[in-house]
Amino acid sequence: MYDHLTLIGGRAHPQLASDIARYLNIPLAAMEVVDFPDGEISVKLNQNIRGRDVFLIQPTGPPVNQNLVELLILIDTCKRASAERITVVLPYFGYARQDRKDAGRVPITSKLVANLITKAGADRVMAMDLHAAQIQGFFDIPVDHLFAAPILDEYFLSLNIPTEDLVIISPDEGSIKRVLQHVNHLGGSLAIVDKRRSSALQTKQANLIGGPIEGKTVLIFDDMISTAGSIVGSVNVAKKLGAAKVYISASHGVFCGPAAERLSQAPIEEIVITDSLPIAPQMRLPNMRMISIAPLLGEAIRRIHRNESVSYLFD
Repeated sequence: MYDHLTLIGGRAHPQLASDIARYLNIPLAAMEVVDFPDGEISVKLNQNIRGRDVFLIQPTGPPVNQNLVELLILIDTCKRASAERITVVLPYFGYARQDRKDAGRVPITSKLVANLITKAGADRVMAMDLHAAQIQGFFDIPVDHLFAAPILDEYFLSLNIPTEDLVIISPDEGSIKRVLQHVNHLGGSLAIVDKRRSSALQTKQANLIGGPIEGKTVLIFDDMISTAGSIVGSVNVAKKLGAAKVYISASHGVFCGPAAERLSQAPIEEIVITDSLPIAPQMRLPNMRMISIAPLLGEAIRRIHRNESVSYLFD
């Protein structure tokens, strides 16, 4: 059914790789990946991939550096094994937030990582919900940029929230364009949290632009939840202004540091995320719902392999 297609899953997210393979009804490539006592990574493919169309599935989430180096070694392994084309599937792209020089004498690390992936031998990249859309331009190879919004919106539509009772909130001004897409799909009105950064690690949510939200059901969308400081601050602002229920949603559940504690203590009806990253057991909460992106990525892989359009997946 899929001539010359090979799926390879790294150790960053074996469950997602297995789910994609199940969607496509093909097996993952036989491979050994082990760590030497000093921490070096050893990779060995146990099957022939000469002339194959290879898709490497490896999000570069925590531990970011280990998963990134493993990805680079996987790419080099496939290149030296004479794969015809190597597509790197990045459900989550680490270092994406370091995408510009916002101070003197700092790197643009996302560009560096893009260079490393390209130089290692990747021919194409498939990513989902990059922190900034312009990161596509950091790669000197084709990039397919997918979005989780249609999948997340499908779930919220199933809740049958009346549009007159719905307010969709952007947690900061930088997310307005992304949140507007949700408003177009779900209906309701738009509000924006006025977020001020007090330091490199701390932000303060003070005011809400838009509304009113008293007695309404509020959905707060962001591209990722990391330490959860910003999104919990937005939840608190919404509840302070009288929101009846607050749902939060993100494409990427990075969940590090105090995220679990903050989310568990916040008045949140439900936390809706995708499975772009594995969730550590200590970060899983009773009100957390995970939506699978395996069908989205699997369908994109199928279409890229057959040289078909993937643009319909954006809708």
